[in-house]
Amino acid sequence: MSTQSYAPTRRHEFISSLEGLRAVASLGVLATHAAFQTGMDPASNVGAILARFDFFVAVFFALSAFVLWRRREGQSWAQYYLKRCARIMPAYWVCVSCVLLFIPGGPWLANLTLTQIYWPDGLMTGLTHLWSLCVEVAFYAVLPLLAVVLDRFGKPQRIGIIVVLALAGLGWAWLPMVESSLGQGWANMQIWPPSYMCWFVVGLIAAELEGLQIPQLPYGVWCVLSVIIAWIAGQEWFGPLGLIHPTPWEFNLRILAGTAFAAVLVVPLALGGSATLLSSPLMQKLGQWSYSIFLWHLPVLTIVFPLLGIQVFSGHFLLVLVFTTLITIPVAAVSFEFVEQPVQKALKRRFQRVAPKPGNRRDS
Repeated sequence: MSTQSYAPTRRHEFISSLEGLRAVASLGVLATHAAFQTGMDPASNVGAILARFDFFVAVFFALSAFVLWRRREGQSWAQYYLKRCARIMPAYWVCVSCVLLFIPGGPWLANLTLTQIYWPDGLMTGLTHLWSLCVEVAFYAVLPLLAVVLDRFGKPQRIGIIVVLALAGLGWAWLPMVESSLGQGWANMQIWPPSYMCWFVVGLIAAELEGLQIPQLPYGVWCVLSVIIAWIAGQEWFGPLGLIHPTPWEFNLRILAGTAFAAVLVVPLALGGSATLLSSPLMQKLGQWSYSIFLWHLPVLTIVFPLLGIQVFSGHFLLVLVFTTLITIPVAAVSFEFVEQPVQKALKRRFQRVAPKPGNRRDS
């Protein structure tokens, strides 16, 4: 196999329900941040569920892993990285730059380079949610190498190795330097990429199992199960609430709960299930805008409080949630139409110009 390309696999069809799930995930992350910043009690039943809607980040990770792993075609590494950069960075830079206009004293270099989780106090107001994008970009970076290594094995062996990687990720939080990182005044190493391997593994295994015929339950059953998982993970006996730093064991429990949450929402759809609501035109459009919804919702949430004349942590969850959503979605639509989509179209035209003509293409 050439070291310059992925192992070829067949092109899989677009799954509209997963696009709709992206919309749900972006709005779920918005809801969990609105609940936190309005001071909703995480010890209440609703508060516990909303607090653990941060597990929709795990859904994003699983979706990315699923889509990229099932389409690891014979493209050069340069093309892959260019596509990933074009998909992520333009809208990201616009968002970060806009926030830096109002908070110029923030750690701008770290945030512009997606390295903020690797520096003490690297996260800044209005952009703290982008820690997860740092993790996701790290996964993008290592995926080609992972493909080169794993595609030397058959499917059962690949799945076994992927599971081992997940288990290894659970060991990261137990490393002495990771456990003591905050006490030493370092960056919080607990949220570095290895910790979240389980969440990506959900998508990798789903891609490996695609085409497997399994009995299908109504998708609503899986949605109810995800809410139950969120409620359990939001209980005080399961782990600390709020921003209390968890022990390695508590952190692993949270990671495993997030893994289960992502699995019950992503895997049924990846293996042939469907959800009519998620495939609707509205959810498809919101799914297209989901990345920009994710990017912009926290900056918007930050300004909603002074706009409404409400203090942070003073309640009014529904009011703040509605206003933040109503402002974020149009902003995201503009970001998609004038930043994301033009870049994607330009990149597509570039690849079409350099694509080999039929009959001249060489196999990798």
